[in-house]
Amino acid sequence: MSTRLIKEGVYAVGAIDWNERRFHGYTYATKRGVTYNAYLVIDKKVTLIDTVRKGFEKELIANIREVIDPSKIDVIVINHIEPDHSGAFPEVLKICPNAKIYGTENARQGLLKYYGISGDWTAVKSGQNLNIGKRTLDFIDVPMIHWPDSMFTYSAYDRILFSNDGFGQHYATNKIFDDEVDFDVLMDEVQKYYANILWPFNMLIASKLAAIGKLNLNIEIVAPSHGLVWRKYVSEIMQKYLYWSSHLCKNRIAVVYETMWNSTEKMARKIIEGITSEGVEAVLFDVTKNDRSDIASYMLDAKGWVFGSSTHDGEMLPVIASFLHFLKGSKAKGRKSFAFGSYGWSGEAVKNIENTVSNVTSFDPSLRVVFNPNKEELNKCFATGKTFALKIKNEK
Repeated sequence: MSTRLIKEGVYAVGAIDWNERRFHGYTYATKRGVTYNAYLVIDKKVTLIDTVRKGFEKELIANIREVIDPSKIDVIVINHIEPDHSGAFPEVLKICPNAKIYGTENARQGLLKYYGISGDWTAVKSGQNLNIGKRTLDFIDVPMIHWPDSMFTYSAYDRILFSNDGFGQHYATNKIFDDEVDFDVLMDEVQKYYANILWPFNMLIASKLAAIGKLNLNIEIVAPSHGLVWRKYVSEIMQKYLYWSSHLCKNRIAVVYETMWNSTEKMARKIIEGITSEGVEAVLFDVTKNDRSDIASYMLDAKGWVFGSSTHDGEMLPVIASFLHFLKGSKAKGRKSFAFGSYGWSGEAVKNIENTVSNVTSFDPSLRVVFNPNKEELNKCFATGKTFALKIKNEK
């Protein structure tokens, strides 16, 4: 990423990770890569807001040098200490050892644990601010969005909200603004990011958005630490976050399954035929062939969830078991489901599915078949899908 001007005196100086295809360990497929955004504010006190992942510190420092000698940085604001944002902090601090560091107390403690240093630290909370010249930076606590140390920083002079992981996306591009790329592609990545990073914190996000609304901030630009900077579609992204955090859903259904000898897959295909016969949008996901982060993205605002698994050794199959444990953490509300599956002699998988995710969805009666489903049983699968689709359509 070459340095880009965001607004007079404010520069994007972060790094692009073009080839990153897995994030958060192996849990998140990033098919479009990742950016680690950092922002340089030129004022009486030169201020760096966030850093980048370790391994990209040279790129960060080179980008800063395009604007100013990095040793002249007076202030470093740490909005969040996760290593993709703080990894370069030790190297930056070597260059400007006298810089004053601002962040939450949780952030200070976390940096000490990660790197053994925190610098000349001032712990800040919501309602506190820092004057850096023409600008005053206001700090806004957003704990658990999505770590305990997280905060936003707002510059009223620039009308910019530096939101770190809030409103971000994993999208590597040499563009910088939301209106410089395909909007539909951008929103696909926004939804995937929310589903896989922020979904478990819906209640906190809703309450924090309400609290920020009461501050009456004049936000023209939202500058996250991943992906594109929002300048044209600020209202749209705010509305999306309000929508998702309110557990609102569309009349669509995800059918998610794992099969051993294709019997459960045959059931799944008949179920989705029944669903689509009622004109309800639905997608069929084999969890062994689709990445779970993509499945979660579709499920984020789907009202209907259908889960299937063969039974093996008295359990559901392992890949869907892993996916459902991941989904259990979403703390979703208002979803409707049923479970299905083929089995040989015991058939516990269906009940295991229900027990695993009963905290986030309510289940209709299950559907089980011994060995390979016959014509009558496949007709029952079709009818069950059709009945479920009607329920989804007609429920207010």
